Amino acid sequence: MSAVVSGTAQGAAAADQAEAQPVRQTGRWTSSWSRLAPWIVPVLLIAVWQFASQVGWLSSRILPEPWAVAKAAWGLAVSGELWTHVQVSLGRAVMAFAVGGGLGLLLGLLTGTFRTAETLLDTTLQMIRNIPALALIPLVILWFGIEETSKIFLVAVGVFFPVYLNTFHGIRSVDKGLIEMAKSYGLSGWSLYRDVILPGALPSILVGVRFSLGLVWVLLIVAETISAQSGIGYMTMNAREFLQTDVVLVGILLYALLGKLADVLSRLLERYWLRWHPGYRH
Repeated sequence: MSAVVSGTAQGAAAADQAEAQPVRQTGRWTSSWSRLAPWIVPVLLIAVWQFASQVGWLSSRILPEPWAVAKAAWGLAVSGELWTHVQVSLGRAVMAFAVGGGLGLLLGLLTGTFRTAETLLDTTLQMIRNIPALALIPLVILWFGIEETSKIFLVAVGVFFPVYLNTFHGIRSVDKGLIEMAKSYGLSGWSLYRDVILPGALPSILVGVRFSLGLVWVLLIVAETISAQSGIGYMTMNAREFLQTDVVLVGILLYALLGKLADVLSRLLERYWLRWHPGYRH
């Protein structure tokens, strides 16, 4: 009898393994596809670009072929010029995001938590938000000259508002029923804020962070045209003066790549800080 039971158990285990094998293979295919799928469209665009350049549909003076752009990027990288400009731009972006994003987070928490702070500050901030960044350039130059402070200030003002607005919205959107339930369990003051309100607002806050990390590179393009002597924007504008279209494209692609890396970083932050959230589990 025991032999029969043992044989039945072994058969069931073998059947379970046989069923699990296709599931694991399907999981591998799904994982591989999820990694490759985002790059299909960029690769196709580069292939079409290369084909159009080779058959003469695109003039090399207007839009050099991808291979020419790659050679220009390699030459700049070997000479060290590329890394110098990237390092300078990266430093400006980090500093501006730290200042603008940090201030946006603090004021968003303040106005979202206290009605008095909202009454005093929000109207003024909304008026400033509607001023185009380009309109601030003459005033910024008068205030700070053409040194690094002017560039960092201009970018910081731009990245401030997405973080501020999303933080404010996140605090105000926390489920009131959840807050009341927490109070019934004895939470109040800082413990209520730390354990209920901040976690509830965190998804919205991180949306603002993600948007700002992408916006910082858009604003940096404008900021680095203010009499800069280094940075990706300077490299691009200098190449334009000498009709070096391939170098101009290198600068544009660098901004795109750095923006993508910033987006990847923000998504990693979301996965880490919101690993408890059902909507962010993988």
